[in-house]
Amino acid sequence: MPIEQLLSFVFSFWIGLAVLIVILVKSSVKFVPQNRAFVVERFGKYNKTMVAGLNVLVPFIDKVTYDQSLKEHAYDVPSQAAITKDNISLVVDGVLYLKLLDPYKASYGVDNYVYAVSQLAQTTMRSEIGKIDLDKTFEERESLNTNIVNAINTASEPWGIQVMRYEIKDIEPPRTILDAMERQMKAEREKRATILESEGHRQSAINVAEGAKEAQVLAAEADKAEQILRAEGEAKAIIAVADAQAKALDTVGQVANTDEGQKAIQLNLADKAIDAKHAIAKDSTVVLLPDSNSGAASVVAEAMTIIKTLNAEKTSA
Repeated sequence: MPIEQLLSFVFSFWIGLAVLIVILVKSSVKFVPQNRAFVVERFGKYNKTMVAGLNVLVPFIDKVTYDQSLKEHAYDVPSQAAITKDNISLVVDGVLYLKLLDPYKASYGVDNYVYAVSQLAQTTMRSEIGKIDLDKTFEERESLNTNIVNAINTASEPWGIQVMRYEIKDIEPPRTILDAMERQMKAEREKRATILESEGHRQSAINVAEGAKEAQVLAAEADKAEQILRAEGEAKAIIAVADAQAKALDTVGQVANTDEGQKAIQLNLADKAIDAKHAIAKDSTVVLLPDSNSGAASVVAEAMTIIKTLNAEKTSA
């Protein structure tokens, strides 16, 4: 064999060997991405699960059968008809959030876990809505979501997946029910408006009555205070007049004890007697007087007799 053929054969051998090594290395070494899992079978039987990083396979013996994602995924649950406890038909749809926990169970426990969970979510939703009335379906949406998640997780445990949450997107009652609900809400709003208006009138009337009451109380208190002040003023005036009269009488009494006082009293009495008779004569056309007592001297004498008698009684006392 010529040397050139020998060298060509050796070169081709090493090239083929290198290509074979590259193929073997490529088929035996697997780089698994983050949040993914490869299920490996050997001779058609489950062998192992490869996680993120560098993994080694036996060439031509081991085979990656399933490539599973470990991320959380969101899937639409198709619209479905459901009947409430009070026999009202609804159309409900939602969104399902699930995560694969066990790649082995998800690969061999169920054929299509997404379809299976969606069907389970639909049946569970119909069952949960059938337990409550129409009015509560809108109020207890959070409770419905929680109950559906718990029911699905219990049923899907052998599949190696977990439902993180379930959200109801829309609840559509029949058109007639919507119209009735709108009328009911309108009636409730009108009722609340009427109640609030009546409460406003009531409070206004109470405020007016309380204002009038307080005004009357203040007026009565002012009148009372005025009467008290007036009475106190009149009392002080009466006391002042009485004091003045008492002082005047005391002064007159002191002067009457003297001779000059007696003469002044006689003169005053004579003047008053004359004035009295003059007044009688002025008001009447006929005046009858006894002869003996018709003079001013007799009148003065009578007055002096009275004064002396009072002085004598005062001295004896």
